[in-house]
Amino acid sequence: MADEKQATLYRMVLPDHVCPFGLHARDLLLERGYSIDDRVLRTREEVEAVKDEFGVATTPVIFLGDERFDGSDALERALVTR
Repeated sequence: MADEKQATLYRMVLPDHVCPFGLHARDLLLERGYSIDDRVLRTREEVEAVKDEFGVATTPVIFLGDERFDGSDALERALVTR
């Protein structure tokens, strides 16, 4: 199915800090052939808004279809079984 290879990734890329976990999540998805809707959070306000929206303490937040993964470690564990 086409949607199996679609992902939405919310990750932090601030002027003074690029989140390594967001990069890791992006790399994992690319390595496995996912098409990524890469939603880069460029300000602290954008990061805080996403954290509030999803009720999480950190980014990245990744969606594979309707399934949400909080953090690159959770994504990596899930991709092992896909």
